[in-house]
Amino acid sequence: MTTTSNASERPLRADAARNREKILAAAATVFAARGLDVVFDDIAVAADVGVATVYRRFPDKDSLVWALFENAIDEIADLVRHANEMANSWDGFVWFLEEALGRLCANRGLREVIMGAPYAEERMMAAKTRLVPAMMALVERAQRDGFLRPDVVEADIPVLELMISSLSGGANDVAPDLWRRYLRIMLDGLMTERRAPSTLPPSPPEAVVIEAIRASRCGSASRTSESSPVAPEVPTS
Repeated sequence: MTTTSNASERPLRADAARNREKILAAAATVFAARGLDVVFDDIAVAADVGVATVYRRFPDKDSLVWALFENAIDEIADLVRHANEMANSWDGFVWFLEEALGRLCANRGLREVIMGAPYAEERMMAAKTRLVPAMMALVERAQRDGFLRPDVVEADIPVLELMISSLSGGANDVAPDLWRRYLRIMLDGLMTERRAPSTLPPSPPEAVVIEAIRASRCGSASRTSESSPVAPEVPTS
């Protein structure tokens, strides 16, 4: 039998519970827009609480990331299950990619978690291991039915997701749906046969595409420069 301390079981006071929810809501917004390398000071400002309050509720970033993204991983697992239940295996495969990439492109923090950000690694890895068999069942079903090229392997799927979702790294303000055009081009390359190329979503003006690429590259550079091996000092108040 597993036991826990009285402190861990004790319900939060009403004000503490409200602060926790404010912190989670603020962190979700900040992580989605700026990624996981933001510091607790940024989250405290967004939540309108003191940074010491953030540390009282979440002693480290691992605990905050896990609290936010455990449900997101479960949601993606539900998407895979639903896709596997669709009558047409290719429709299920395409639907899953569209739904999953829509979430990854809109949420930088979720994208970094899925792609292996170094936070709550053990728990996140355990959660994501549930995804792999179901995702491969989706791939193998579409291959058996003759829709998906037979040389696609397990490692290809996260690479393809990374290629498409990386375009949205800083592009959501200028071209939030640009990724859909390139997903369609990619899907045409994954099909074994097709009578004619798919109809592509309209391309925005070239200047907008260039700005989206620039914004995505700047977003990646910003995340790299914001990373620091120095741990923040934990407030004691």
